[in-house]
Amino acid sequence: MMRKPYMTSAISAAALVLASCGGGGGSNDFGGTPSPAPSPAPVPPPTGMGGLFTAPAQRALTATDVQTIIAQAVGEAQARNLPSVIAVVDRVGNVLAVFDMKDSNNKSTEVTISNRQIGGLASPENAIGLQGQEVPAAAAAIAKALTGAYLSSGGNAFSSRTASQIAQEHFPPAPTTVGLESGPLFGVQFSQLPCSDLSQRFKSMGGVGSLIGPKRSPLGLSADPGGFPLYKDGVVVGGIGVMGDGDYAFDPNILDIENNDEEAIALAGIQGFAPPQSITANRISVDGTSLRFSDMVVSDLSPLRSNFAAINTIIGDLVAVEGYTLGPIIAGTAYGTEASGIRASTTVEFKNRDAFVLTDGTGANRYPIRGGTDAAAVTTPLTALEVRAILEEAFIIFSRARAQIRQPLDSRMQATVSVVDTHGQILGIVRTPDGPIFGTDVSLQKARTATFFSSAVPAQQLLATPVFRTPASPPFANVPAYVQRVRNFLGDPNALTGTVAFADRSGGNLSRPYFPDGEIGRPPGPLSVGQSAKFSPFAVGLQLDLVLPNIVTHVAFVRSKGASADSDQRCTQLPAIAGTGGQIRLANGIQIFPGSVPIYRGDKLIGGVGVSGDGIDQDDMASFLGLNNAGKRVGGIGNAPKAIRADNVVVDLGNANVRLRYVSCPFAPFLDSNEQNVCEGL
Repeated sequence: MMRKPYMTSAISAAALVLASCGGGGGSNDFGGTPSPAPSPAPVPPPTGMGGLFTAPAQRALTATDVQTIIAQAVGEAQARNLPSVIAVVDRVGNVLAVFDMKDSNNKSTEVTISNRQIGGLASPENAIGLQGQEVPAAAAAIAKALTGAYLSSGGNAFSSRTASQIAQEHFPPAPTTVGLESGPLFGVQFSQLPCSDLSQRFKSMGGVGSLIGPKRSPLGLSADPGGFPLYKDGVVVGGIGVMGDGDYAFDPNILDIENNDEEAIALAGIQGFAPPQSITANRISVDGTSLRFSDMVVSDLSPLRSNFAAINTIIGDLVAVEGYTLGPIIAGTAYGTEASGIRASTTVEFKNRDAFVLTDGTGANRYPIRGGTDAAAVTTPLTALEVRAILEEAFIIFSRARAQIRQPLDSRMQATVSVVDTHGQILGIVRTPDGPIFGTDVSLQKARTATFFSSAVPAQQLLATPVFRTPASPPFANVPAYVQRVRNFLGDPNALTGTVAFADRSGGNLSRPYFPDGEIGRPPGPLSVGQSAKFSPFAVGLQLDLVLPNIVTHVAFVRSKGASADSDQRCTQLPAIAGTGGQIRLANGIQIFPGSVPIYRGDKLIGGVGVSGDGIDQDDMASFLGLNNAGKRVGGIGNAPKAIRADNVVVDLGNANVRLRYVSCPFAPFLDSNEQNVCEGL
């Protein structure tokens, strides 16, 4: 069955009008609470030291809730004759249950990562990255569930279909949009990695700290439809993921409406736990295009069945997944409590009373503000006072800035900010109360990425990283080769030795499958795959190649039920920093969409700041302007000198010269003033 698409042209005038009005279908399309169109929020009072954000109510899924969600999803799977694996997680990523329906076709055991590339499907011998790899279906279902939970908040409800839309090579993805820039969260799929030093790992339940998050994802974030957030009383409390068709993929065409069985099964699961309709992705626009939440609607579903006793051990079983769950259903933890690992800060931890921090479950801040650890390499490292100033000034920008991806309109920006030293060590992490969880890990990736590529060591470290091969190719990753590719592309034999200050926007320019971004017929960026036609969300270039060995190792660990070793709790195979006891600079991978800048003392690199959560231009502004304002406040620190910023680099393409970008701030970003071009001249 096919239905008329919501949008016949992603860039039509009608779509622009729809997006400006909030967009989307009629009430109850997805089963959420019908809501009137949101009214603009009042202009906020002047920013002080807090009291400007409202923390979400502390809600959590009960074991009975999880049973109901699973039973509803299984009922729809039965109606569609698609035995599936169904995973349910809480907001901070604890896996509450995985239910495996009995399947004679074995699709609920192993699934294949799509080998679709730009222009069609790759043959097996030409697949690269993760394309064509077999992964456990339970791992894919968990990744989908985490995607719905981690991308959502009290102001936006995003699905794995939304993730697909915003992470591809053109935005919005469609045959008619070739030539447009890449998605705003291009590269986000390789965050929340199973090797991350920030993300927590499953422990046997019952011990103190066993439920703290954010938890890792077995495959990062998912672009395969079939993952939704779960809500109670308008508060995001988790996510559901469904894997049943054997194909872990993405949606390359926003112009049609898919009759997607996995999405229908997940949609059935969220009935009674759906987000308010006023905040679903189709009510939110980016650059004039409405985002997508679901191609399936409630009228597509069969009558709901919610009797868990009627399916448990009969239609399928609750199963253990190595590294994620022991099998039995557990209740979720309430975000904002000490047990969840993310709670309101004390005034000693952070002066602004709106701030949230990451904790260890016993009351201790996991990342208390501290000075730099890199005195052996930096003459005058960051001090704790300077780190605090950067975090506080970035938080003030959050409080003043207009959110891009939240409802109601004119909400404040909600995000996470991280500060690191030149070794990539975490010097402080602070969040707004309702920032999406994915931004925690991503802000740290961004801070480390900007610092690493602005330092003197990336060429040396990348060249020393082992080439990765498996006995049967692919997968394959040749990290050292990227150094010469960058040098050839920039015409600079000294590239990647600290002569240029790279923000994440700059590195992102070099990581796109076309340079300039989106322009077909142009060469691929040197940090992307070697040929544009081979790109896919599962084969992106250096970002994936740095962590490919970790993902392959972890998948084998899950598949073998622990018989093989898990990945280290540090991503990448970069050499350890001498004299640090094994520290590496990119211990949760890199990120390639905007929102970070390196920190300088004069012309000396001393660290980096990253922001993620509420629009890439807002993220750029909060990192760049927050650092600038901190420098004015305490003196001695600031943004990179203008003469060495990446926007001085001009790439000669033969028939065109293209300048790299450094940061791009919103034109008129603040709710409490009419200031424009706030980053101009700084």
